[in-house]
Amino acid sequence: MPHDSSSSSGECRTALRVCPLCEATCGLTLTIEGTRVTGARGDRDDILSRGFICPKGASFGGLDADPDRLRTPLVRRNGVLQEASWSEAFDAIAAVLPALTAQHGQQAVGLVLGNPNVHTMAGALYPPALLAALRTRAFFTASTLDQMPKHVSSGLLFGDPNAIAVPDLDRTGHLLLLGANPLESNGSLCTAPDFPGRLKALRRRGGTLTVVDPRRTRTARLADRHVAIRPGTDALLLAALTHVLFEEKLTDPGALTGHLEGIDEVAEAVRGFTPEAVAGACDVDAATIRTIARELAAAPAAAVYGRIGSSTVAHGTLASWLVDVLNILTGNLDRPGGALFPLSATSRAPRPAAPGKGFTLGRWASRVSGHPEAKGELPLAALAEEIETPGEGRIRALIVLAANPVLSAPDGDRLDRALDELDFMVSVDPYLNETSRHAHVVLPPPPPSQSAHFDFAFNALAVRNQVRYTRPAVPLDDGLMDESEILARLVLAVTGMHGTDASAVDAMIVDRVLSKAVADPLSPVYGRAPAELSAALTGRTGPERRLDLMLRLGPYGEGFGADPDGLTLDRLLAHPHGIDLGPLRPRIPQVLATRSGRIELLPAPIAADLPRLRSALADRPGPDSLVLVGRRHLRSNNSWMHNVAALGGGTNVCTLQVHPADAARLGLADGAAATITAVGGAVTAPVEITEGVRAGVVSLPHGWGHDRPGTRMSVASAAPGVNVNQLLDGTLLDPLSGTAVLNGIPVAVAACAAPSH
Repeated sequence: MPHDSSSSSGECRTALRVCPLCEATCGLTLTIEGTRVTGARGDRDDILSRGFICPKGASFGGLDADPDRLRTPLVRRNGVLQEASWSEAFDAIAAVLPALTAQHGQQAVGLVLGNPNVHTMAGALYPPALLAALRTRAFFTASTLDQMPKHVSSGLLFGDPNAIAVPDLDRTGHLLLLGANPLESNGSLCTAPDFPGRLKALRRRGGTLTVVDPRRTRTARLADRHVAIRPGTDALLLAALTHVLFEEKLTDPGALTGHLEGIDEVAEAVRGFTPEAVAGACDVDAATIRTIARELAAAPAAAVYGRIGSSTVAHGTLASWLVDVLNILTGNLDRPGGALFPLSATSRAPRPAAPGKGFTLGRWASRVSGHPEAKGELPLAALAEEIETPGEGRIRALIVLAANPVLSAPDGDRLDRALDELDFMVSVDPYLNETSRHAHVVLPPPPPSQSAHFDFAFNALAVRNQVRYTRPAVPLDDGLMDESEILARLVLAVTGMHGTDASAVDAMIVDRVLSKAVADPLSPVYGRAPAELSAALTGRTGPERRLDLMLRLGPYGEGFGADPDGLTLDRLLAHPHGIDLGPLRPRIPQVLATRSGRIELLPAPIAADLPRLRSALADRPGPDSLVLVGRRHLRSNNSWMHNVAALGGGTNVCTLQVHPADAARLGLADGAAATITAVGGAVTAPVEITEGVRAGVVSLPHGWGHDRPGTRMSVASAAPGVNVNQLLDGTLLDPLSGTAVLNGIPVAVAACAAPSH
């Protein structure tokens, strides 16, 4: 139950809340006066974060009480979005979408999921049901702007796209980090509150930190070695490191040896990627490459970790694959101090090791450009053409859940125009932003203080196994609707069940899960009656009953009586600061789901893409060429936190970072405006001259460009910045994952007299 320092009738109280504002998932103690959050500090007793807090968490109250948040649905009437009742909003959806699919087919409705969905309980529970109800293949998410290469490489190696190994930060002695800046991002695909403290602890215990990044970030400044690589060449560097391990006979998979196939094929595949061969393209000398490889092999426990800078590039899937290959070849995958697979409390309980179904790419393709699906998704960069292009299967309606692709995807201007061509669009969003302003119906979820919270996705990526749940810290305001009910009613509206009580969705899912569990001989409830089990579930709401079910049937669960000491919702509620489930442990071979039941080191799609990487060995940019990289801010998260005044200013500004040598050559002055031009267009931004970025590289942050009319984000629009993704035309994708290439983009920069934003 929520921690409360006084009675519910008191003027001031405190309540616990897991922070939903980044992947660190820190525990917060909120100060609440009446129904308003007036302060936030770190929860010192939180079993994972131990009191750590960042500026985003400290500004929880400002985000929660943002006056620009929508508090009532909007429905478009005569071309104008107007306030409406919840009944009117869902009536409008139910009147259009089922009829539209009946007339034009299921592929005429697309679904887009944004990053904030993984930061809410409802965003994890209901989109799968909505996608199943729509039965559409026109499915797009922010993953193809971020981590899809890791899902694809994990699927190909291990048979499960969600089997992602994370660095064992608290026990490793050597960390090689590529394309990541966790001192600013707080971590990504690696849930680790106080990432800075964990890296400093690594250094204090005598460990080594090597950071590969074209920018001298805060993380790079902390490192023992900073390698200022040329952007986009991470896969070449990783291939060379792999080559050195084979050439110098430094490979030692250890306990993994009996679970591998294809090791000799990998040795042959990287034969041509010598340090000397890649040095020119990477702009990293061969001696440094050999030293890094030798140190990695010699470390008692080491981990290689690559993130968005090595993912959103032309060879993102190959780079993600090679990260795991290096961990495997050095014996560091699936061992303490290396990279291990977390086991969350709501994961499927471990089963006996056995061959699985494997992972397949390209089961279908996008209609216009023929992009292959990956993990059931099509590239978000292809959304505009799927709307614009006439013909059977054209997207005529769109449901957008907490996404702002006009800013986050390439060529937002084109997508902006395409969204106006839709017959119908629904947005579930607390703001009228650059994307939701096009909607015919906008459904606003309540502030985070009024929502329950459980981290389904991030617990499965945490550096320590643990479980935490917080109920709403503040009662739901009159006139607002819980996000779970919004999404459940949306499922009903698109399936012709409009008017049915929203609880029916949760009940159907519980019944389906229990019916499957009782028929499974390996389940602790095999042979029992689903009705009996359903009656045993606790929880005030449908989502809580579903959480209770997942906890009971999960790897630490009590199994409806099979393990009386196991997890249930009631037990979790009795531990308001969370329950520690222990350090990460080896999980191979149980984690493997490949057809062979082994780690398949050189899958056919990877082998087929390696010639493209070999051709990159010859790349040598001219002496005056420039490439663009993005950057993250500690006080921001993509495009959805720029409307919090307390988080503005400082380093959280939209500037073009330029090295002094490039600035002198181009005649750029600090603070003056410059125009950046690439294949997708041009933007103008103020110059920030800094040695924090290497020569030949310029940097613009992601998520800005809040200057379109028709939005209601007063703070963001007062300091809009520019949309870096407008420099892209959306044609350049990593072919295996469909991920947009957002980094290492050739650009031209020129001084201009135009005023900067």
